[in-house]
Amino acid sequence: MHLPALLVSLLAVGVVATLGGLASASAAEEYQRLDQPSWAPPSWVFGPVWTALYVLMAVAAWLVWRAQPSWRNPAIVLYGVQLLLNLAWSPLFFGLEWRGLALVDIIVLDLAVAATIVLFWRANRLAATLLIPYLAWILFATALNYSVWMLNN
Repeated sequence: MHLPALLVSLLAVGVVATLGGLASASAAEEYQRLDQPSWAPPSWVFGPVWTALYVLMAVAAWLVWRAQPSWRNPAIVLYGVQLLLNLAWSPLFFGLEWRGLALVDIIVLDLAVAATIVLFWRANRLAATLLIPYLAWILFATALNYSVWMLNN
């Protein structure tokens, strides 16, 4: 069943979520202060959405690991890269207020997640499918990041 791999996968997304949360501790207040498009969601939406997405991501990575258990598996390597890109966004956007660089980061993240889905599809179709809501959310977040950057520059 590869239970240790599932625990490692959950731990990895937990670390990303925790560090991202620490980097954006005052994010809710700052988010409210920014000029935003009319379609921007309220700040309370982000916590529940990200919690669900992180669980889906962890399960997806675990399913791929079960299919091809190797740290050298290109799908797992790319998954790790996209996790690092995910982790970088909050400190860039909120902590450092480098919204233009955060936009570049999230665009690269979009591409990395799309490529991860392709590689996951080859290993386990359910795993790839579990990442589709994540891709949809970060594409939405990319549009929001762009809009906020344009409105606040």
